[in-house]
Amino acid sequence: MKKVQLTETVLRDANQSLMATRLPYADYEGILSDMDKAGYYSVECWGGATFDSCLRYLNEDPWERLRGLRKNLPNTRLQMLLRGQNLLGYKHYHDDVVEKFIELSIKNGIDVIRIFDALNDFRNIETALNATKKYAKEKTIASGCISYTQSPVHTVDKYIEMCKELKTMGFDTICLKDMAGTMSPYEAEHLIKGIKDAIGDMTLILHTHCTTGMAYMTITKAIESGIDVIDTAASCFSGGTSQPSTETMFYALQQYGIETGLNEDIINKVNDYFKPVKQKYIDNGQLNPKSLATDAQALVYKVPGGMLSNMIANLTDMHAMDKFDAALAEIPKVRADLGYPPLVTPLSQMVGNQAVTNVLIGERYKNISKEVKNYIKGEYGIAPAPIDPELSKKVLGDAEPVDCRVEDQKRTGEDFAAAKEALGDLCRCEEDLMSYICYPDQTLKFLKDRKAQEENEAVYTIEEM
Repeated sequence: MKKVQLTETVLRDANQSLMATRLPYADYEGILSDMDKAGYYSVECWGGATFDSCLRYLNEDPWERLRGLRKNLPNTRLQMLLRGQNLLGYKHYHDDVVEKFIELSIKNGIDVIRIFDALNDFRNIETALNATKKYAKEKTIASGCISYTQSPVHTVDKYIEMCKELKTMGFDTICLKDMAGTMSPYEAEHLIKGIKDAIGDMTLILHTHCTTGMAYMTITKAIESGIDVIDTAASCFSGGTSQPSTETMFYALQQYGIETGLNEDIINKVNDYFKPVKQKYIDNGQLNPKSLATDAQALVYKVPGGMLSNMIANLTDMHAMDKFDAALAEIPKVRADLGYPPLVTPLSQMVGNQAVTNVLIGERYKNISKEVKNYIKGEYGIAPAPIDPELSKKVLGDAEPVDCRVEDQKRTGEDFAAAKEALGDLCRCEEDLMSYICYPDQTLKFLKDRKAQEENEAVYTIEEM
């Protein structure tokens, strides 16, 4: 019997896409023991924006969250999303930092590390792969991830070659990450058949979003074409900018006679648990119903839902929503000028902000952001296609872009020493150091608050005695 397994995303990408990753651990701790019996391929629960959100908005230690997940999901693969050399931030980190982060992630409970680079420059995921293999436990899986997009240079043949390279590098599985939900059924069929022919029985995963309304058709065609694993979300947190529904796909696959390994009663129980959770965030305004709508504009502009909502928020703050249509039309032009980078973090923010700047100023590239300049200098990796010569000359002059992996300094130790000095007695473990290296301001505030809270609790205890 044919088998297609499902990764449940409600604990990470589903709530990240719909409500900006504001779902605290306390809101789902009560359902974890049931989720552990569901039979998922994996539960995506960490990485992406969760780390930042825990520290910045939720007053949670992301490492403590991970340990709680591990304790309550002992029989389920825990999965995270990692931006290669960027880790969970927006810049490249030194190799020793990347290696230590992965060591600690596996130590604290992660099984599946899905590793991608925004430009599909695989030099920027090699260190993360090697570290995953170095610290691997019995269930550890290194999943190589391709940022999927469409452009004149992103062809089926190109993607097939990328998958061959990921296999040669030593990844255990390969994931196609369709972050804007623009992959069509036609593209899925030709792409997946071609990739499966090239990589044999290696596990192939499809991650997409419902943003454009294409996802269910695309996933159905992907299943027919040989996909092994699909990403889905508990139905009340599915749709819109999130993933397709877990229960719906289970039902459809069951009718086709395709085995999923899922327990129907459990996945329905999981969804019932999250219904009032979702309603709470709709009522308090943190989950905007607009996030649940279909927006076919992304098919034209290749703009992920999160990027679109950020652009709307920024233009609203600047009282410039009258420039929205012009800014939206400018995005594909900037993207072409920059060599067609996939619009995924951090490139999506860079391209979107530059498009807005061009429109607001009324002159293209009169002001160029520091990040875009660094991109043109080659500091994020190799662009998929040549950058516009005039734009390149405006930034580089007669100089050439760098043609090397950014972090060639293998073992500096400087980041750890600086973090240790900055934190002093606030630091209790390697995880605190790592949090500070990734998000210094947010971590410093969190650790100070933690210390103050503990001191207050100690005072109360003495008074009670």
